[in-house]
Amino acid sequence: MPEAPLPERAGTTPHTKVAGECGVRHVHEEDVRRARTLLADEETYIDLSSLFAALADTTRVKLVHVLLRQELCTCDLAATLGVSESATSQHLRLLRALHLVRSRRAGKVVYHSLDDEHIAALIRVGLVHLGHTAEASLLDGEVGSRSA
Repeated sequence: MPEAPLPERAGTTPHTKVAGECGVRHVHEEDVRRARTLLADEETYIDLSSLFAALADTTRVKLVHVLLRQELCTCDLAATLGVSESATSQHLRLLRALHLVRSRRAGKVVYHSLDDEHIAALIRVGLVHLGHTAEASLLDGEVGSRSA
């Protein structure tokens, strides 16, 4: 993949101050080159953004949160979340495609659970980051006892 050209070096020209922007426009070419070497391939960022996009939907994040605590069938998930079984199935399809949720059939009933502990860790870190440490602590005990 060819390296993208560096922005034109403008030297030091005054720039309107906006939160998060430099007060002076000056590209540090060596720093930019070094930072570019740290970037992963584009596919990695596409996959990562898909993961976070899936969790950007409140119904899907609730669904994952519920499955942190227990395995549930599609009907029970729909009733818990207050959405239709059809909508629940659509959300589950996307979460399965991203390997966040796995499903198993028992006769005519399909049960769903988290695919692995990485998803629990992701939710736990998000809760702590947002200041919901009490909720994250509850998950630590419940998820630990579930997998024991």
